[in-house]
Amino acid sequence: MIKAFIFDLDGVIIDSEPLHYEADKIVFREFGIELADGELDGYVGIDTRQMVTELRDKYNIETSVDDLLEKLQCVKLDLLKTWKFEAIDGIRDLISDLKNNNIAIALASSSPMRFIRLAIEKIGISKHFDLIVSGEHVDKSKPEPDIFLRAAHLLEVKPSECLVLEDSVNGVTAAKRAGMKCIGFLNPNSGNQDLSKADKIVTTLERLEYKDLFNNPGKK
Repeated sequence: MIKAFIFDLDGVIIDSEPLHYEADKIVFREFGIELADGELDGYVGIDTRQMVTELRDKYNIETSVDDLLEKLQCVKLDLLKTWKFEAIDGIRDLISDLKNNNIAIALASSSPMRFIRLAIEKIGISKHFDLIVSGEHVDKSKPEPDIFLRAAHLLEVKPSECLVLEDSVNGVTAAKRAGMKCIGFLNPNSGNQDLSKADKIVTTLERLEYKDLFNNPGKK
């Protein structure tokens, strides 16, 4: 039985991966580094600190990780404030359906809490979440299961009673390692993502069927 539905944010609730890509390019361009979209695909769903640390080492940037992070978050927040966007088609109806079925609604994103709150407040859905967990709240980022296990613990439900909606290979892997069911959303703006480990893969979130994963456990 499903008791909690856990959303990722970027590429699932809002189509924000292009914004992240643009911010990353702006910041690293200041150091004379041109990042290609394909180079960033592997970091979709991963904690920003881990991404910045690896790119800093790769390109021998002398600026500290903390300074790079602060610079990057400022750019992302500035872009988000002026960026015109809406919830991805199907999200509002899905949230309404979950509430009508008394299913707890959580958000577990690797993005910083400042970014998460601004994003969901801008589209007016913040009041619908029973819980928000950021990558800042756990020691290990996706693809490790920590963020989803923390969400289940705080909601006081078993991992096996949770269903996760993700758009990245790192997110899907984290959900399955946590012992949860997972729906993989193939969002073309999230880059080339292998979602084959998901229990179900969809190309749209409109009229999303999710109860079948618990009624028919073997169904893909």
